[in-house]
Amino acid sequence: MPDAGAERSPLSAAAATDTGLRRENNEDRYLCDPGRGLFIVIDGVGGQAAGERAAEAALRMLRTRLERETGTPHDRIREAITLANNEVLRLARSEPEWTGMACVLTVALVRDGRLVVGHVGDTRLYVFRNGRVQKATHDHSPIGEREDRGELGELDAMRHPRRNEIYRDVGSELHNPTDDRFIEIRDLPFDDDSAILLCSDGLSDLVRSDAVADIVYRQSEDPERVVRSLIQAANEAGGKDNITAVFAAGSLFADPARRQRGVGHEPSPPVDEWEAAADGRQNRPWLRRVHLPGSGATIAALAIGCALGVGLAYLALTHIDGVSEWALDASRPRAWSRTWDVGFEAGAEFATIGEALACARPGDTIRVGPGEYRAPLTLRAGITIVSATRHEAIIRPAFGAPPSAAVRVPAGADGRLVGFRISGDADHPLGVGVRIGRNHAQIDDVEVSGALQAGIVVEQGSWAVVRASYVHDNLGPGIVVHGSAAPQLLHNVITANGRGGGQGGAAIELGDAANALLFGNIVVGNGEDQVAGLPASRRGEIARDNIVGLPPVAPKRPAGQLR
Repeated sequence: MPDAGAERSPLSAAAATDTGLRRENNEDRYLCDPGRGLFIVIDGVGGQAAGERAAEAALRMLRTRLERETGTPHDRIREAITLANNEVLRLARSEPEWTGMACVLTVALVRDGRLVVGHVGDTRLYVFRNGRVQKATHDHSPIGEREDRGELGELDAMRHPRRNEIYRDVGSELHNPTDDRFIEIRDLPFDDDSAILLCSDGLSDLVRSDAVADIVYRQSEDPERVVRSLIQAANEAGGKDNITAVFAAGSLFADPARRQRGVGHEPSPPVDEWEAAADGRQNRPWLRRVHLPGSGATIAALAIGCALGVGLAYLALTHIDGVSEWALDASRPRAWSRTWDVGFEAGAEFATIGEALACARPGDTIRVGPGEYRAPLTLRAGITIVSATRHEAIIRPAFGAPPSAAVRVPAGADGRLVGFRISGDADHPLGVGVRIGRNHAQIDDVEVSGALQAGIVVEQGSWAVVRASYVHDNLGPGIVVHGSAAPQLLHNVITANGRGGGQGGAAIELGDAANALLFGNIVVGNGEDQVAGLPASRRGEIARDNIVGLPPVAPKRPAGQLR
């Protein structure tokens, strides 16, 4: 029989998984926690032990973050899936037989009348209400994408020979929580008369959504019967893959659902079609006409005044020395900011970041195109330097230079660096990725690797913010915070640091008087210490607000078999 369990408060819920009729092992995993309103389905990719290992690792990491109820549901889900992704990739790189393993997954949090979903791949989430069924997640696959747009019918998509191809998964490449192209987030209303079903493609590839709805509405009073019947239906249709179903219903779902028994249920409409209908754009009011009071003479006077103003401005700009320079560049107000483009493609104004910095003024943005740029880069106050395409503008050490800091943020340089990758290797040694002086600079979504001394160094007296960055595979510590510095380290992923010279090191090193704020960070898989120099009085706080260290491996529960 399937492995199943149910809990009645505050949601009625049950879950089951089955190997199917053609597989020898089960690569699916799930979590059904109605007390927390937390539901997960994971489908391993990679075959045999690798797929199972990927699914188990992902589930362990998801539980570690999601059961710690800090932050918004959106942030919790993004951080949890990112943690799972990077742990699966780390494991895949650690053993040759696990190369290429990954998984797909769907996570749902039900709380306070909302359903927040995090989704990667082709597992699915359906919503049931008022006798209807609606697929609420996109399939990240070529065929699923066509089905979601309404170009293919559900039955045609189920029978398509390329049905099992996916273009997005958990574990194939590194990600951080801010990568919107990785995790699909849905935020939907969830009333007490609603229900949801999370499932692997072992169900959705074999049982049409209207047949799923028929089972759900027919057996709505018994969640365990719902999941068992769904698995039985998939096996009767061929059972060609592992089958997992997680079902949860609100407290008022069963009564109205009972009235839908025996009623024909329409198949789920395409996701994008449903989104367009629910968007409410057709109900937006038209812009009102604005009536300007006054006679034609008043309007004519206004027009003449505008023309005179434009003419005087033109004369000032073109005939009075210094006015054009003041208005257009050197002395322009900070509110008159502009963007400078750097890169190797046509249309870029500069070939190097340094050239753009020489022209930029406080309030300006320097947008850097894809390619490699040579260190050092020195930030200036009030200027934002951003990679036009996330992590495709790469800062590398200069040829033949001794190891030093690739990015320097000197005292008072309250600028911002966004989206860059900073990387060193044996041929181009990097001392420090980013060195931050006494300032309020912001370092956002930066990837730092290959540093000999430290990924990021925060000097004494700094109040800088390091946020949503990925600091990994540095021989020295990931982040060093010197005494009297009080930076904010928020939502960073810090892993595989502090392993240089065969000696254990730390992910984060705090000086004696450092007062760093750590929140939402994922600190795993580093040297002997994860956070060094942490006073005993702060250990509980850091453990509460961050994920520190790898959680223990949970014992594997054998999957049941339904025939």
